[in-house]
Amino acid sequence: MILVTRGSFLTTSWKNQVQILESTANVIIIYGDSDSLLSLIVNIKQKLFTWKVWVLNSHWDVAKFDNYFLLDALHGSLIFSHHKEEIINFTDFIKTANPFKYPEDIYLHVLWHSFFNCSFLRKDCKIVDNCLPNASLEFLPGNIFDMAMSEESYNVYNAVYVVAHSLHEMMLNHIQFQTGGKGKEMVFFPWQLHPFLKNKQPFNHTGDQVVVNWKRKSHEEYDILNFWNFPKGLGLNVKVGSFSPNAPEGQKLSLSDHMIQWAMGLTEIPQSVCSVSCEPGFRKTHQQGNIACCFDCTPCPENDISNETDVDRCVTCPETHYANTKKNYCLQKRVTFLAYDDPLGKTLSFISLGFTSLTIVVFWVFLKHRDTPIVKANNRALSYTLLITLTLCFLCPLLFIGHPGKVTCILQQNTFGLLFTVALSTVLAKTLTVLIAFRVTTPGRMRRWLLTSRLPNFIIPICTLLQVVLSGVWLATSPPFIDKDVHSEHGHIIIICNKGSAVAFYCMLGYLGTQALGSYLMAFLSRNLPDTFNEAKFLAFSMLVFCSVWVSFLPVYHSTKGKVMVAMEVLSILASSTSLLVIIFAPKCYIILLRPERNSLHHIRDKT
Repeated sequence: MILVTRGSFLTTSWKNQVQILESTANVIIIYGDSDSLLSLIVNIKQKLFTWKVWVLNSHWDVAKFDNYFLLDALHGSLIFSHHKEEIINFTDFIKTANPFKYPEDIYLHVLWHSFFNCSFLRKDCKIVDNCLPNASLEFLPGNIFDMAMSEESYNVYNAVYVVAHSLHEMMLNHIQFQTGGKGKEMVFFPWQLHPFLKNKQPFNHTGDQVVVNWKRKSHEEYDILNFWNFPKGLGLNVKVGSFSPNAPEGQKLSLSDHMIQWAMGLTEIPQSVCSVSCEPGFRKTHQQGNIACCFDCTPCPENDISNETDVDRCVTCPETHYANTKKNYCLQKRVTFLAYDDPLGKTLSFISLGFTSLTIVVFWVFLKHRDTPIVKANNRALSYTLLITLTLCFLCPLLFIGHPGKVTCILQQNTFGLLFTVALSTVLAKTLTVLIAFRVTTPGRMRRWLLTSRLPNFIIPICTLLQVVLSGVWLATSPPFIDKDVHSEHGHIIIICNKGSAVAFYCMLGYLGTQALGSYLMAFLSRNLPDTFNEAKFLAFSMLVFCSVWVSFLPVYHSTKGKVMVAMEVLSILASSTSLLVIIFAPKCYIILLRPERNSLHHIRDKT
């Protein structure tokens, strides 16, 4: 934009030329008064900026300076002109105006002399030279004399109109409040008119309100004119649009593109921007130290979109949607969960059912050989209890697979905690049985009572009762419920079971850990006892593996989300259950099925 003022146009004219020549802009805005722009007009003529589009203010009426235009240098210019209505009968007045009708108007003499070659005597306006008797201004071409009222004339008309109204009001006010005698001449000073002129805002004959206060000028409407420069200096300003600051947002500027004649050398609507438009999926980022129209296009952040060009900010997709790769619209997230038809769900289901079947086979082997020394020596009742519990533990992961429901969410953690409590308390009971058999130093009768009373077996219901109480408190205060995880996996809504109370969940794990640690310590103390089948060593090792599994589970569980988190808990259940089954029962099944000679009283006596 070039600002030209009366006091600076001579000194800045050359700078403006250089600025225009070096600029890559196709559109140049010039603001200033007509007198100050004359030198710039000459420069435009000399440099022939025919490929530029000029945007001018209404003070510069380009149609009146046709002598300066060479090769249509300003053809296609856009001019912002104050909107005005046509004054009634003004055109008829211009048609009939002539020096004979208004001899006191010296400007009409000049016009007739210039355009019709007429000369007049100053006193009686008698025609001296040949002159058309019916000469009229309407005969002149539009580029020489425009019959319509110009913007400058309209402003003068409004100024005279508002001054007349202000004078009238001032005189009425003086007559109403005067204290002098009647018939006294009224004398006014110019400054006395100012208050009336400032507050007066009458409506003229066209219906427009005349505003004198310059602070309210910003609310005026503008007509957008397009300058057409025809051969032989015939210029024409054509209205192609308007700007109304009081119109609704988005409708303030109205422009008819098809009516605009662009500058020479331009075959399409010119583009003059510092930065190219930001496509959908990007937002504008202002360049520091540069003008507002210079910006960078920055991709929208994750899960944000922009579906229009040149947006200042991106819009975040709802939680149920996610942004596509181009980030120009939101897609519906797919609802998912750890299903049976997923590869991970299938694998975990097969492992669960496989180890369940294996546990049932081991249980059948123990039932079939229940009268053999190795089964009797390992406390048949506790072994049966542990095998049945492990069977249910291997089936427990099936509660975690499939679409979560209200019942399955409640059963998942509570069933897992209850079954593992029974399993660990059974192992603890087996460990105490071995310890009592070989370590108790009480007299024989008391020792026999401890062995025959099966006192260690009461540990199972006691420990289980504590777990039932813990589960009851959990369900009463903050039970598990169905929840949606919308952040873990991109493009998916994962249906999961929320534990409700994380404190209750970790209390349950802590209780199981305490049982496992107690069983391990008891078994470790009994590892060197003279047990024929090394029961204490196997129990100690199984508890060591069990604790290792769950100690490894906690950090991995915290670092995963969604389906993977559920799968990690299922794997931990399967791994810990497998450690109990394989380490405790595999050696016994090996002896029963493959080394039956070692499963006899004769072999035990020889070894003893």
